[in-house]
Amino acid sequence: MTTITQTPAPVPLPPSPEPRRRTSRMVVARRKEVAALVVPSLIPIVLFSVVPLVNGVYLAFTEATLSRNSSNAFTGFGQFQKLLSDDLFLDSFRIGMVWAFSVTALQLLAGLGLALLLNANLRFQSLTRLLALIPWAMPPVVVAIMWKMLYNPNSGPINGVVRIFDPGFATDWLGAFSTALPAAIVVGVWVGMPQTSITLLAGLQQIPDELVEAAEVDGASGWQRFVHVTLPALRPVITSITSLNFIWNFNSFGLVYVLTEGGPGGKTMLPMLFAYNEAFKYRDIAYAAAMGNAMVLVVMVLLTFYLWTQFRAERES
Repeated sequence: MTTITQTPAPVPLPPSPEPRRRTSRMVVARRKEVAALVVPSLIPIVLFSVVPLVNGVYLAFTEATLSRNSSNAFTGFGQFQKLLSDDLFLDSFRIGMVWAFSVTALQLLAGLGLALLLNANLRFQSLTRLLALIPWAMPPVVVAIMWKMLYNPNSGPINGVVRIFDPGFATDWLGAFSTALPAAIVVGVWVGMPQTSITLLAGLQQIPDELVEAAEVDGASGWQRFVHVTLPALRPVITSITSLNFIWNFNSFGLVYVLTEGGPGGKTMLPMLFAYNEAFKYRDIAYAAAMGNAMVLVVMVLLTFYLWTQFRAERES
């Protein structure tokens, strides 16, 4: 009788910890490299953005002034209560809202029209796109000085053209109560339109040609293709650029300051101009900081509501 002896299966040895340690060392080294690259760029952001932001929030709850004997005593919400009873600030806030909504809406309409034009197969297309960027490339101060010359009631070319049809016409566009804000809005639209146009042009070029061709085959007119194909495809781009434009327009300072300095009679006194005067003209830095905080909160609420409605419309469609 033959006896079969079974050899026991070899017991596997535990895995060597060396590969695991090597991987761990590589991860740590990679993290150190990332930190070495990121930290130098974070330092100026923290110093020049985060620290002033935190300091501005803190100053809004004090009675600090730009004087040698300033007191930084904590006052709670006293500055914000003062805001709610300040008719001048509330009026400047209303003017700022009119300015921001008007300029943003007109920039979108004019920018969309210019983007559609630049997207067409026209002659000298590259030169046209380059010329469309000129207002955006010019500093706001230079733009304001140029438009002040255009609006000049005596030697400005705008009044000169109107005098061809009405020899007695002599309107001071930036000095009259009824025309100062509309004239400034025109300048704001002219300055911000190129950026809106280029952004929308990039969105137009991302629309597949097959969608447009399919709509043409189905017999859709040009307006129907624009409404049912172009606009839905541009909705994410429109949402992004209008949100950014509204923030930039509401925080406008240099352009309107050079144009009118908030005049005449406060008709163009945007909130940023009002806060600037309170801080550096009347040296009430705490009150100006409270204005800045209030403006940030209002803009955040408005943008949150706007983005929520846009995203909801996208989900429903």
